[in-house]
Amino acid sequence: MPEGDTVWRQARDLRAVLEGKVLTASDFRIPAHATLDLSGRVVESVQSRGKHLLMYIDAEQARDRVVIHSHLLMEGHWDIYPVGSDGRFARWRRPAHTARVVLQTRLASAVGFSLGVLEVLPEALVGGAVDHLGPDLLGPDWDAQEALRRLRTDPAEPVGLALLDQRKIAGIGNVYRSDLCFLGGVHPAVAVAQVPDLPRIVALAKRLLEANKDRSGRSTTGGPARGDAAFWVYGRAGRPCKRCGATVQHAKILDPAHPVRAPRDIYWCPRCQPEP
Repeated sequence: MPEGDTVWRQARDLRAVLEGKVLTASDFRIPAHATLDLSGRVVESVQSRGKHLLMYIDAEQARDRVVIHSHLLMEGHWDIYPVGSDGRFARWRRPAHTARVVLQTRLASAVGFSLGVLEVLPEALVGGAVDHLGPDLLGPDWDAQEALRRLRTDPAEPVGLALLDQRKIAGIGNVYRSDLCFLGGVHPAVAVAQVPDLPRIVALAKRLLEANKDRSGRSTTGGPARGDAAFWVYGRAGRPCKRCGATVQHAKILDPAHPVRAPRDIYWCPRCQPEP
């Protein structure tokens, strides 16, 4: 699932071509909104909240302002296609049958492919979609103390699960979870109450997402954002730890609060992050 920095970049790129622009056409390819037409209305703002995208569309006559809410989940992506010199939009890079929505302006087309969540909400109902989220690591109102308070609400919860809980801190996915635990010297299964320096892990989370938000490739090590240099332990099962040389381990961890969800991958160094 995309991490918060990926969604932040999507919002930035969409903002550049949609914000302040009049929609010349809209095409929602889902049953709930198949007849909705937003053409002639202005995209007032595009925002990211953790892993959620919000597009605010201006009010028109008797109709109130609405918000296009999307979530990428595992496979979603927003692509942007500019108008060429011939007056046509560039050819789509993804299969047309995976398009869920098309938003067009005079100069560009934004297409949401394979979106896990897509809904158009009255502005008054947006809170129901995102108000449950914890402090957004890349948000303008980031609050480290509130994030720590929320992480500590269940002291017995494994830190590897707590860091992924978007209700506690918004923006961390499996890549950051794995390497944050490594940098903090804790096994992902260690209880939150037993983490020796939780504020440091939260500060590192903020630092890493800020460092990567403007990069096309992600790196948690400070090295090149590709191959073996990109991560400390994530995806490196069976390979030597960059710090001590021990073999990086891999397993699955199940969230007992959401037993229907598939177990998530965890990676750790058995020497740098001893099991509890």
